[in-house]
Amino acid sequence: MGILDKVLKVFVGDKSKQDVSAIKPIVDKIKTFEQALEALSHDELRAKTIEFKEKIAEARQPLLEKQSELLAKAENTEDIDEREDIYQEADKIEDEIYEVTESVLNDILPEAFAVVKETAKRFVHNTEIPVTANAFDREVSGAKDYVTLNGDQAIWANSWDAAGKPITWDMIHYDVQLIGGIAMHQGKIAEMQTGEGKTLVATLPVYLNALAGKGVHLVTVNDYLAKRDSAWMAPIFEFHGLSVDCIDNHTPNSDARRKAYNADITYGTNNEFGFDYLRDNMAHSPEDLVQRPHHYAIVDEVDSVLIDDARTPLIISGPIPKGEEHEFDVLKPKVSQIVDVQRKYLVGVLAEAKKLIAEGDTKEGGFQLLRVYRGIPKNKALIKFLSEEGVKQLLQKTENFYMQDNNREMPKVDAELYYVI
Repeated sequence: MGILDKVLKVFVGDKSKQDVSAIKPIVDKIKTFEQALEALSHDELRAKTIEFKEKIAEARQPLLEKQSELLAKAENTEDIDEREDIYQEADKIEDEIYEVTESVLNDILPEAFAVVKETAKRFVHNTEIPVTANAFDREVSGAKDYVTLNGDQAIWANSWDAAGKPITWDMIHYDVQLIGGIAMHQGKIAEMQTGEGKTLVATLPVYLNALAGKGVHLVTVNDYLAKRDSAWMAPIFEFHGLSVDCIDNHTPNSDARRKAYNADITYGTNNEFGFDYLRDNMAHSPEDLVQRPHHYAIVDEVDSVLIDDARTPLIISGPIPKGEEHEFDVLKPKVSQIVDVQRKYLVGVLAEAKKLIAEGDTKEGGFQLLRVYRGIPKNKALIKFLSEEGVKQLLQKTENFYMQDNNREMPKVDAELYYVI
């Protein structure tokens, strides 16, 4: 430990110890749910997942309705600027939906973690777990041999194959693993040694965040771990109706990989997640995308993935304190001043262009109009003027003239502008 670290520890204490102290009351809440969950039948335990999802859906509903109304309004709005404003408002609601979802997840965290722990217990203590079969059980039974159907019942076995290795479930979460799971949900780094159960710890925040229905990614360092962990942990999640897949099992840019991303929980290597992201950014149409909007991810061996193997510097956890001087804050007022000066200047140029065109001077009027268009193309007054008969055609004709011979004459148009859009 360096001298600075020692001095900081004297004045502010050990950060990790402070975090653990703040988490312990949540662990106590988890333990209060354990006894009540033990008394539930297997079907009643599974019903808890439906209950959690309904709470999240109920909290989101008013915002989703408001967002739908805005999107419908945008579709029926012809004015480009007004439509853009509506879309921005809808995007803000998306942020509110995220915050509401996070609030509900934090509220249900103790009981949700207790559900995962109780599920692990039942897989340890029962070689077979009979439940009332639902559509998802029937789907899983067709693909996995650890679920069999017997009339109206689905029988879940506690033994299965994990990447070629037969395993019998024998793990139950310890209190320290509950602490690790809470830390992961809060976006913190949980340092654990090999053999301390990182894979088991991850089941807690993965289950919780999968309840939101927006997908969870678990990023590993190699394809063997991705395939093994997805097969190893899958029954714990699937028992509660959550789908699990691994992108490394499927060919890039295929329907199977797209389906893997649409699963509730998706395992994969950092390279495959990264390349899929890059490919999506080069896609020509929405149908070519494989990933959906990102929601929550856990990175295994985060120091290796984001530091040792990184090609570019990345922030791996938590907010970075803002320095006394931030380049953005320094430049923003200066840029804003330039934008304001150009806008005021071009508003006057637009008025002059309108006057010249009305008087029949289309050459000079078209020149001034093109200058306005290159400086403030989204200006409402300009857009309205362009909708008048013949004006847009004049603009295009003028633009074509100044663009000929590799834009040879265009510097004349841009001469009075600070910047061109």
